[in-house]
Amino acid sequence: MPITLHTHSGQFCCHATGKLEDVVLAAIEKGFICIGLSEHIFRTRTQDLYPEEIEMNVDCKKLKETWIEFVKEARRLQKKYSNKINILVGTETENIHKETIQEIKDIVKEYPLDYMVGSVHHVYETPTDFDKEMFNDALAKSPEKTPDSLYQSYFDLQYDIITQLQPKIIGHFDVIRMYTPEAKLSDKTWEKIKRNVDAINAYGGIFEINSRAWKKGLEFAYPFKDILQYIISKDSKITLGDDSHDPAQVGLHYDKLYNYLKEMNIKKVYYLEYNPENSEIIEKTIDNIQDKSFWKFLEKSN
Repeated sequence: MPITLHTHSGQFCCHATGKLEDVVLAAIEKGFICIGLSEHIFRTRTQDLYPEEIEMNVDCKKLKETWIEFVKEARRLQKKYSNKINILVGTETENIHKETIQEIKDIVKEYPLDYMVGSVHHVYETPTDFDKEMFNDALAKSPEKTPDSLYQSYFDLQYDIITQLQPKIIGHFDVIRMYTPEAKLSDKTWEKIKRNVDAINAYGGIFEINSRAWKKGLEFAYPFKDILQYIISKDSKITLGDDSHDPAQVGLHYDKLYNYLKEMNIKKVYYLEYNPENSEIIEKTIDNIQDKSFWKFLEKSN
């Protein structure tokens, strides 16, 4: 009975595939007890459109309309399948330019959500996890033009999200390492990482272990082992996310995730529960996530 609080669908995201309802149905079929629907918040500037959006003639107006439709459809599914699975309706954040965070505050005030996944996908207003070419563009804009220098800017942008939005879930904490996983972390970068971890713990945020890193061919999930060890040492709250972009990807690489949890001796994880009677969001725990009964669906997948 695993969980995921980080998902996408092709119905509302140009770089994903499949319908949102099929994502929910896949989670139900695999015995998930909780799924968070967390489509990307819409971007508001033409220069922030991704290549595939430009090719599909999608503009910022269309992005907004699509996101509003996502919230509407997610709420419909939340109600429709309430007796089969716990569904939460959220969004994944950005921090692209100086107005982004205020824009997000305004959006969620107008369209209340159950939670947010706090993520950073741009540094120096340049995508850093879309492809290697764009990552290199961002790298060239960093002060020292080194991965470590870029990491420091990334963690500063993440800190802004942490302190100003206080998202309940922190998504792929160190996704900035995707294209340079071998790069060493300097003492200065570690200071920023520790600062961010402490700030998240201060308000009760939950760190996602994101299994999608294995789809990218990386050795570890996000966060990588070195950072995860520090997070664990601070008695931080941890949850699970597949960051799926297709119904077939729900629970993707959870076999590796199970082994990662065992290796890191993580026994308790947190998740969120939506109460349909009063729309209250309840924080709950699974106290022995290593119990194989929670991972029965993996036997059917193999």
